[in-house]
Amino acid sequence: MRRPFANQQSGAKPAGRLALGMALAWLCVAGARAQMTLPEEEKPDPASLFANQCGTCHVAQKIDEARQGPNLFGVLGRRAGSYPGFGYSPGFAKAAFTWDEARLDAWLTNPQAVIPGAVMLYHQDDPDVRRAIISYLKEQH
Repeated sequence: MRRPFANQQSGAKPAGRLALGMALAWLCVAGARAQMTLPEEEKPDPASLFANQCGTCHVAQKIDEARQGPNLFGVLGRRAGSYPGFGYSPGFAKAAFTWDEARLDAWLTNPQAVIPGAVMLYHQDDPDVRRAIISYLKEQH
């Protein structure tokens, strides 16, 4: 009678050898992955971030007309709710402040907390993205 796996020297069962082989393969892959350097993710420039995150509703160029939201050219240092000819939501009538970096950061984090009743659905949880957008707006001054 012929024994299955007669060429086994150690007497290990086939399932045990398969498990050992799979474990060794996993260790090789894990070791290679740990040593592999991945390219650093490129961060978009502030202008691209503004265009992608805010550009549907806002512009930030001196010669452009407002869209669904006011033109943000020169927003830093401007009184909230004062872009000429733009129809702001009622919450802005009570906003008695001038936009600065801290106020813009708070606004981008949670607009309703800054101006209750404001109509802006966008919010940004990532502080790096908020900083980049504010940086872009500072350049558009």
